[in-house]
Amino acid sequence: MTKDQKNQVIEVLKEKFSQYNNFYVTDTESLTVDQVGKLRKVCFDKQVEMKVAKNTLIKKALESLDSEKYAGVYESLHNVTALMFSENPKEPAVIISSFRKQSNGEKPVLKAAFINGDIYSGDNQLSTLTKIKTKNELIGEVIGLLQSPAKRVLAALLHHHEKQEA
Repeated sequence: MTKDQKNQVIEVLKEKFSQYNNFYVTDTESLTVDQVGKLRKVCFDKQVEMKVAKNTLIKKALESLDSEKYAGVYESLHNVTALMFSENPKEPAVIISSFRKQSNGEKPVLKAAFINGDIYSGDNQLSTLTKIKTKNELIGEVIGLLQSPAKRVLAALLHHHEKQEA
């Protein structure tokens, strides 16, 4: 790779890291070309962007954006790294989990995940990450909580009102 090509990769990565609040660092080393193709397709279908890049370039991109914010990610940059960028914080975890089930394997391996500023390190975080609530799910729960007392109050008022009229 020429210096220009390296700089281009760094710029593309910087753009992605800036665009997304969530990204996963995975190891796809022992996947076959066929498996990687399948993984890319699943990611594409779920609006997750997958990028494979050299660790040194990933690190440079992160450092040039905010070296402290991403400091916890650096140690996960070894072997082959495939990055998964997602608007939805848990989608990549769900993709990785179901991909492993289908292939009866341990791959891709989750090296780290960066979710809205929090860093989850290690493959053992995968099941935790599949359970993260998305913003919309949280909003839905809050609305649900807000609605139920109101419904009960209304039901009680209506019931009381009907009794008086009888």
